[in-house]
Amino acid sequence: MLSYTYLLINFFTVIICFIFSFHHKIKFNKHFGAFFSASFIVGSVFIIWDAWFTKIGVWWFNEKYIIGIKILKLPLEEILFFICIPFSCLFTYFCLDKFFKLDWKPLPEKIFVIISILITLLIGIYFNEKIYTLFTFITTSISLFILYFILKSRWIGKASFIYLLLMPGFLLVNGILTGTGLESPIVNYNQNDFIGLRILTIPIEDMLYGYELILWNIYLFLKFKK
Repeated sequence: MLSYTYLLINFFTVIICFIFSFHHKIKFNKHFGAFFSASFIVGSVFIIWDAWFTKIGVWWFNEKYIIGIKILKLPLEEILFFICIPFSCLFTYFCLDKFFKLDWKPLPEKIFVIISILITLLIGIYFNEKIYTLFTFITTSISLFILYFILKSRWIGKASFIYLLLMPGFLLVNGILTGTGLESPIVNYNQNDFIGLRILTIPIEDMLYGYELILWNIYLFLKFKK
């Protein structure tokens, strides 16, 4: 039964959101095509990143908690992660945006984006010898710059607030993956490749990794949804 642990984490992450997607007041199911198109493109990039980091030993997976099917030397469950997590996050974004007015005013959003770009850029440069920290913070900085200043996305503030609201779920899911409540972690990290600062058992880099993943999913989802 332990071998189904990661698979069950994915399942329970997505099942409630999937069921409520068909609710007559939500109708997220009408946008499944846009979601799968977005998640396929974004997921492909992150899976390549994931496979590379697995190959060079930045992180690895505990065979005890996976069923053993692998693609690009990644567990099937890890591939499904890039569908299940974005689905739940985009569903939440869609619902909150549909029923609440969460848009930021232009100036506060611009200040937030600029400060975020500078902070992530400086941290990435400062910890340049830590490959997970370097890549995660630098690519987040670049993503924010591209999304806001080049692609003119004016939902960064709103998406960031919703991501903050999703933190309890993030801490639960990622916490289990990194060892909270388990005898040993499902995902293990090379201590030399990241800062070492954790929230519970979760490396701080994981929060930026997830943030960047969701931002790009939102951007493409909104494009395909039109």
